[in-house]
Amino acid sequence: MGTLLKIMPGQSPAPTRRGFGSFLRYLLDAQDIPAFAARAGEYLNDQGLTGVMLGWRLGAGELDFLDQAALRPEDRGLAIAARRNGGWACDDAARRVACRIQADEGRYALGLLADGTSASRDEIEAHADLLAPLAAAIFEKTLLRGSLHQLAHSEQLQSALFTIADMASSDMDLGDMLRELHKIVGRFMYAENFYIALYDEGVDALRFIYLLDTTDPIIRDANQFTPMSEMEKGLTWYLVRDKKPLMGSIESIRGQVSGAMREIGVGCFDWLGVPVIFGDRVRGVLVVQSYIDRPRYTQADQALLGYVGSHILTAVDRKLAQEELERRVEERTQALQLEVIERQRSVRVQEILFRIAELSHTATNLDEFYAAVHGIVGELLDARNFYIATLSDDGEHLDFPYFVDQFGTWAQSRRLGQGITDYVMERAKPWLIDSDDAVARGELDALVDAGRIKWFGPEFVAWLGVPLMVGDRAMGLLAVQSYTAGVRFSERDQELLTFISYQIANGLERQRAAAERERTAAALRDAYADLERRVAERTVELSEQIEVREQIEQRLKHEVLHDSLTGLPNRAYLRDQLVRALAHRERDPEYQFAVLFMDLDRFKVINDSVGHLVGDGLLKEVARRFSGCVRGGRDMVARLGGDEFAILMELDNNEGAMRMAQRAIAALREPIRVQGKELFTGVSVGIALSAAHYTSPEELLRDADIAMYRAKSGGRHRFEVFDEELHDQALQLLETESDLRRGMTRNEFVPYFQPIVRLTDGGVVGYEALMRWNHPERGVLAPGAFLQVAEASGITESLDWQIFEHAMRMIPRLLMPGQYVNLNFSPRHFRSPDLDERFLRLVEATGVAPSQVRIEVTEGALLENPEQIGAVFSRLRDRGVHVALDDFGTGYSSLSYLHRFRMHTLKIDRSFVSDLRPEEEGGSCAVVRAILALSHSQRMDVVAEGIETDAQRRELLALGCELGQGYFFARPQSLETILSARRPVGSTPD
Repeated sequence: MGTLLKIMPGQSPAPTRRGFGSFLRYLLDAQDIPAFAARAGEYLNDQGLTGVMLGWRLGAGELDFLDQAALRPEDRGLAIAARRNGGWACDDAARRVACRIQADEGRYALGLLADGTSASRDEIEAHADLLAPLAAAIFEKTLLRGSLHQLAHSEQLQSALFTIADMASSDMDLGDMLRELHKIVGRFMYAENFYIALYDEGVDALRFIYLLDTTDPIIRDANQFTPMSEMEKGLTWYLVRDKKPLMGSIESIRGQVSGAMREIGVGCFDWLGVPVIFGDRVRGVLVVQSYIDRPRYTQADQALLGYVGSHILTAVDRKLAQEELERRVEERTQALQLEVIERQRSVRVQEILFRIAELSHTATNLDEFYAAVHGIVGELLDARNFYIATLSDDGEHLDFPYFVDQFGTWAQSRRLGQGITDYVMERAKPWLIDSDDAVARGELDALVDAGRIKWFGPEFVAWLGVPLMVGDRAMGLLAVQSYTAGVRFSERDQELLTFISYQIANGLERQRAAAERERTAAALRDAYADLERRVAERTVELSEQIEVREQIEQRLKHEVLHDSLTGLPNRAYLRDQLVRALAHRERDPEYQFAVLFMDLDRFKVINDSVGHLVGDGLLKEVARRFSGCVRGGRDMVARLGGDEFAILMELDNNEGAMRMAQRAIAALREPIRVQGKELFTGVSVGIALSAAHYTSPEELLRDADIAMYRAKSGGRHRFEVFDEELHDQALQLLETESDLRRGMTRNEFVPYFQPIVRLTDGGVVGYEALMRWNHPERGVLAPGAFLQVAEASGITESLDWQIFEHAMRMIPRLLMPGQYVNLNFSPRHFRSPDLDERFLRLVEATGVAPSQVRIEVTEGALLENPEQIGAVFSRLRDRGVHVALDDFGTGYSSLSYLHRFRMHTLKIDRSFVSDLRPEEEGGSCAVVRAILALSHSQRMDVVAEGIETDAQRRELLALGCELGQGYFFARPQSLETILSARRPVGSTPD
């Protein structure tokens, strides 16, 4: 059972189960927010809070909890209300509160939910204030770790892209490269099942160049194209047709596609596919999928796959182009072997290709690359009129970064239109036009007449244009033209220019990629520099925070070990010193010490009558006087809590402890003035002397406490030394407590019933149920023999409920029509706000009518929580259960309570009945007469208790009292005894 730590003003809460410094380190060592929330929950549970739930939010994310299933229905609403209301919200009806611990708007927030009411606010906010700087440090550490992780991830991604680019230009064959690409994707996400498919828009088919699947038996030939019609309405088909990524389970993807969906192959648990689009055309698709239950793919996985996919397909295109180039070179080489006269030309072409490849790596900028390409082409054919056209990144403009013409003209950048360059790029095929070739010239004229081509610039004699292809997409054009009749181009020139155009395109892509890499590297350098600066700044901040926290820790250590009110050492400090003293005595048996346990007399009366502020002032003065009694350096005064103090002192002999006790008693003989009031109190002292059998501080404090209670019972303002007799009494109390607990399990506690009668004729109107213990060895025991031990053991309520249940089950046999049974409720019962609900459930379960049971309470029970008790009485009264006020006249006898709680019955205490003297005007007669008059005016029944003589009965009748109980009529009896007798009880003698 948790212990609630009372938070005094200006005091921070502290853990009670471990040292505070180690617990701070325990909290600060949390690796992430959930771990910190779990450890903070442990701390709050240690402090007595119940129903604790910690929630947090990072950035604009949703509020998260360690255990979502444990949330109560009202918890999320309370958390939202606390955020809107400055960090605090309370639902008193549900006894639930929400409190903000730490928040940095837009970055993070942490709060707690716990059982409590508005009265708990100061305590809970004090806990939150203590946790706030720790939470801020954990959040900052988490965010910084996330930034470092993101930078590392970016670096890993950049490295993967470099690897992809390097593989594209390496001599690795396509199969090995695809397997390495699969491994690269697997570094960033789950990719055990992965495939790459290239889409050919011309034939509307897909080529699955790489497919690895652990479950699906479908096999695709990497060298064959699969028509889209075979995959219609499938997931891959929608990737190409809708041109957008798809992600999730099969059912969730059904809502993402533009039409009905057909499942092809084995169903999967999770699926992620992205189309790779160059311009507005789908170049291919990349797909990963999972057949096992695992964390699903995320938007980050989707974005990463799309980004890496474009580089992968670019590398694949380059590798395919490279393989195509190698194939053509091989074919050309074979042809040259057959045609010796073409050998030198072939060698020259190869040299040019290598020069272009080398140029793509060595050229410092694109202008240098274009000029070098022109020079190389000029070595193969007449290239006096030469230009390069490229497609803009948005795919809508045509740029002419390099243009050489013998007429000195220059082509300007323009939107894609109807020029001959645009047409060839759109067709993605080389075109050779010669004015002497009637077929080619007729085709050109037909296109011009149809409006497909518009003429730009001077008319040429011959024109040869070759698209610069990257995969199946034309990213530019290489063209030569002639205005001289003697300079023409052949199909062989077309083949040659087409051949080297692939290398030129790849070189151009490398140049662009190099520029992009340089920009990325510059951005990374800037990011690293910024990170180093932020780390340095944060290091300085953390150093300052650590210094502040160390100061706070020192202050909190002092507060943990000292009482906040008096400044004296507290119980924890005393216990630590007792451990040291016991260890000292174990090393040196001659070392002697004593513990004095001191409890103030009448402190509760002072506190209740003049208030807690005056009571606190009294405690401060008492602490000051006790401190004046001890010897500096050898003795220590500590406050254990409430009005309990202790002294730990070194002894030269046992008389020294007794003299110290006498000094403490003498210190409180003089009155204490607090806020203008003169207060008197005393102290009872119990002494425990060090001995070899003591092994723990708890044993010493226990025995000193026992001696203190004996001093109190002996008249107070005195001291007692713990001895063997007290030890035997403590053992006897322990044995009695054990018997009590065994008796509860054996149902040895039963109700005895004393009748409540009419004083006129002795007729029984009801009974009072009184507890008796059928002890197996000591016989039937009255409460006086065991009640004090039961109260000290905390089992009084359990005993009462056992008696209530037994009494209600006996009511059908006991009561005659119109009779009732009174059940006694101690003040402790009313600390439970649902007392009435439990009692009424018992009434209903036993089948007893509410009018057949009444509850008796003493005036003391009404003082602790009058609002709550009044509500319980009201609900009981509404259900037909009456309330009787017992022992009226011995407590505060407040008339306001009678009116406020609307009692049904008053019971006059036996002390007034025993002192009735009819011949005296004043005394008890006057008090009883006043009580009767007051009761009749409030229309309440009155029962006189403790009637033992006929004279008392007659006097009460004369005063107007109608009901009574006592030994004159009958002693408390068991149900069997009453049933066997069943005759009029206490009949009036003649």
